[in-house]
Amino acid sequence: MTNSSAAGSGQNDSLDPAEFSLDVRLWNVTKAQSKTRPYQLRWIVGGKVSSKTFATVTLAGSRRSELWLAMKRGEAFRVKDGLPESEVRAAAKTADVRESLPWLAFCRECMAMRWPTAAAKTREGIADGLAAVTLAMVEQDKHMPGVEELRLALRWAVVPAHAELEPPAELEDAHQWLVKRSLAVSALEDPKILRDVQYRLSFKLDGAPAAGETSRRRRRALNTAVEYAIERKLLAENPLASLKRVKTSSTDRVDPRVLVNKTQAAQLLAAVSYVGTWDRKKGRRLVAFYAVMYFAALRPSEAVGLRKSDCFLPETGWGTLTVHDTHPVSGKKWTDSGERHDKRGLKSRGAKDDRPVPIPPPLVAMLRAHIREFGTAKDGRLFTNERLGLVGSSTYWRVWKDAREYALPPDLQASILGGRPYDLRHTCITTWLNAGVPVAEVARRVGNSPEVIHRVYEGCIYGQEEVMNRKIEQELDWPLYQS
Repeated sequence: MTNSSAAGSGQNDSLDPAEFSLDVRLWNVTKAQSKTRPYQLRWIVGGKVSSKTFATVTLAGSRRSELWLAMKRGEAFRVKDGLPESEVRAAAKTADVRESLPWLAFCRECMAMRWPTAAAKTREGIADGLAAVTLAMVEQDKHMPGVEELRLALRWAVVPAHAELEPPAELEDAHQWLVKRSLAVSALEDPKILRDVQYRLSFKLDGAPAAGETSRRRRRALNTAVEYAIERKLLAENPLASLKRVKTSSTDRVDPRVLVNKTQAAQLLAAVSYVGTWDRKKGRRLVAFYAVMYFAALRPSEAVGLRKSDCFLPETGWGTLTVHDTHPVSGKKWTDSGERHDKRGLKSRGAKDDRPVPIPPPLVAMLRAHIREFGTAKDGRLFTNERLGLVGSSTYWRVWKDAREYALPPDLQASILGGRPYDLRHTCITTWLNAGVPVAEVARRVGNSPEVIHRVYEGCIYGQEEVMNRKIEQELDWPLYQS
């Protein structure tokens, strides 16, 4: 047992000296009657015993060393809980910050922390998640701006480059409301606020359930922010851990109704070539762009950056596309370059990983013809707009919309059949699965995990039951018996 009776506590007016004492006695670590925390540390402050148990003797010894050093420094200890003065002050400072840091200021700080290492789409996703939650993190009354304006104002405010700028005129009122009426981050610990947060994560502004992926993306963004708040000691623990997810009927499974058959695919690709004036060749230069989605299951962001050097295109037989990077589209404010396209590595892969994709002879021939007619951009890209720049998402969406009107009868135009360019990728993956290509090989070619392929495309696989039954029967080779 050791003893300390140093003079002088160094307290200021914010602490009551009567609550502290220099009469501190500290015992060695002993065994406790607990299976999960079997080591105990006890000490006495002003005649009152304080104690704490630990899972390991190392943790208990470390805490004893901290208290011993505080005693050597001559610190007074608070009688009611046995804490040294320095720890009491640190806890009070943390409590003050927790009560005072508004949600808007925290969101700006969190985004500035994540910005240097996050991709443009990730930045935008974090901002969207925080903006959705913001509706629960501001004071609400009949004079508040519209919820859409508040969301847009927060998305604008969290961009680090906007820190010293005045908000756009149309967002000024909403921005001022966020500045003056944001709740403290610690409000997330309020069960009522937390319930509202849960609703905002899972539903759209009109009250309809958000898509499953949208809800998950928002929750990931908020969870990242909460973890940072815990690091900053703005929250004691993660309040989302006890929050049950809202079950909705939304799913990320592919709807079989979006898939096109071979005839429809051929008609759509042919129709693309008729979009735009003949001289400008707006649609013709994108035929092969859609073809790499239909025949090779490339994502649009992967097709945008495909270069001639990535292509092995023999005169006959199968070729290969080697995908190195993606060019996802984000707003200019989210990218480091100030361009709408961000350049990133392949999705869910290392920065320098690539993905070879075998391509069938029809696509080989189409790409060879495309290169002969249109050449490449200066950096070797196959697909460009009329100004030889990157093909924007608005461009390939408009061309696809026009092609559907040319290729499909009115009843199919009104349906979801091939409604998005991305549906060509879904069609390709489904074609491979129905051809009997193993799921693991499909996953390797398209850059997904086998688990994702199973989950997303399970409703699109058909015609395999009889084939699988024959394979099982052949493997069993069981002798037949007649009754």
